[in-house]
Formats: sequence, C-alpha cells, structure tokens
Amino acid sequence: MTALIDVKNLTLKFRTDEGLITAVEDVSFSLDKGEVMGLVGESGSGKSVTAKSLMHLNARNAVYTPESKITLHEGNRQVDVLSLRTPRDLKIVRGGAISMIFQEPMASFAPAITIGKQMVEQLQLHSDMSKARAKEISVEMLDRVGISDPSRRFDQYAFELSGGMRQRAMIAMALSTKPQLLIADEPTTALDVTIQAQVIDLMKDLVNEFHMAIIFITHDLGVIAQTADKVAVMYLGRVIEEGPVREVIRNPKHPYTQGLLAALPKLDDLDAPLTPVAGDIPSPLERPTGCVFHTRCPKFIGEVCKTALPQDARVDPTHRVACHLHSEEVTA
Repeated sequence: MTALIDVKNLTLKFRTDEGLITAVEDVSFSLDKGEVMGLVGESGSGKSVTAKSLMHLNARNAVYTPESKITLHEGNRQVDVLSLRTPRDLKIVRGGAISMIFQEPMASFAPAITIGKQMVEQLQLHSDMSKARAKEISVEMLDRVGISDPSRRFDQYAFELSGGMRQRAMIAMALSTKPQLLIADEPTTALDVTIQAQVIDLMKDLVNEFHMAIIFITHDLGVIAQTADKVAVMYLGRVIEEGPVREVIRNPKHPYTQGLLAALPKLDDLDAPLTPVAGDIPSPLERPTGCVFHTRCPKFIGEVCKTALPQDARVDPTHRVACHLHSEEVTA
C-alpha cells in the first residue's frame, strides 16, 4: 500500500482566557490510499479537532507545537500541511486532495443558495472548467450517490430535501472534486437506522469505485465494525489504542475500549442491562496527570497510573495500546 497522509506527534492547544488548553496530544497515525480508518471516542475526545487539522480548519486560536507534523503525499511531492498559510496554498487540502462531510449537512449548506449552485461554485474554485461542465458533473454525482431525479434536486434548496437526501447531497458535493481522502464526521448520527445503513453501503461502494481513503469519525464502534479497515480509539486528545478493526473489537486491550464495547446493546441478550463507561470525560481545563483515563478506569493499578504517562505497547506488529497494564515495567 502507498501512504497518503502521515501524522506525527500532533499536539494542538487552543489559546483561551484561561490559558493554553490541550485538545490533542501527541497523536500519530498513517493512512494509505484506499484505506478506511475509524476515529472513535466520546464527545470531547479530540476526534473532530484531529481531523480538521488535516485540512488546517481549526480556529485561529489553535496553536500547534513545533513537533507536530502532517505530511500529505500528493503525486510525486510531499505537502507539509501545517506550513500552508495562504488561501491559494490551502486549496490542496480544502476541497482538493481532501474533502470533508460535516456532521449536520443542514448547517453546512448555505440556506439561500441552491444545492447545485454551491456544487458548481466549488468545482469552478478548484478547476478551470466551464459552468456548463461543472453542472454536468454535479448532476452526475448527485445521481451517483442515489438521489432520485438529480436534475430537479440540483435546483432545490437544502431545506427542501430530507435528512438522508441532504447527507447524500453533502457526500456528492465532497466527491465532486475527486478527493484522495474523504473525512466523514459523524455522517450517520442524525439519520434513522435504515438511512444509516444506506449511507454506510454507499461509502463502501465509493471506496471501491474511487479508491480513496476515508477517515470515519464516530462514537459508535458498531458502525466502525462495518466500514473500517483499522480503528484508532481516542480519549481526551490521545490515541489510546489502534489496530485492525477486527483485532481491536475481538481483542480489546485498553479498559476504555473494553468499556465502549460493553456499552453496546447485545442482540443475543435483549434483557441484559446496558453497561456505560462510569463517570464523565474530564474537562480539558482539568486534564488528569499521568494516564488521562485513570480517573474512570475500572482497572486502576495505583500511583503509576496517576503520575506516569503510559507509552505505546505492541500487542502485535499492527496493534498498539497505551496502558500501564501492558507496559514492560508493570508486567515484568
């Protein structure tokens, strides 16, 4: 496989009235062309902030540490994403090589401009094609994602479409520039179960057809099990477990990953009570020392969890976990 994007030691802080607040800490991962990666975790775990960093979309008060590195492999060149500054330079990661599907498409489409006009404007911004050709491609892409009567939908506004249709229109718009990487931020959260299944199947088909990579952001491991090749579990800005999706789900090593899986409904035992992860995710203003999960961990082993940051331990060559239960110092 050929690497598409490499993230190394990504640490992001936001400058606020209370000082610098850490949102993402020392995150590293790599994504190959045609690969689907799931980013999983509760709200506030840093998933969306991490993904937006790939497009340089975080707010202006975001501060990246000098060690942070994001490299996009675009053709024969390597693009240092965090060094991009001008709107012209940023086009490559904002709708060019990378596109993003946002969580709520109703808030992403301009309400007073038709779906089609927005799609055409985007295509003309990223290419020198004519308006007629841009419309042709837009209608074709609306049809590709399963929207009925695409020529008529092209001239409609976002509020005239159902939730599922808006989500498909957002996917069509994101794909119209033929990106190499698609970031899908909770794309099925606001949809009913049947539409969720259709959107998941659609994204699988698109990976096969366009051979693009996808980062799928969600809190639902059940969705990830159906869509992703590998998964990274995040908690309070850190990746605490990463590996092939089937390996992580069948053999979770971190207590947090185990807790997320235990919280899923069990179809073979509908009377079994749901088992939530105890406690709440701490505020970034009160970030715990040591292991960030130790305040909620059911397998807390003492002072080492409170004071020492766990290092990555290899379960196998493709599966890593950051937990003192698996560190050489503790298990030796």
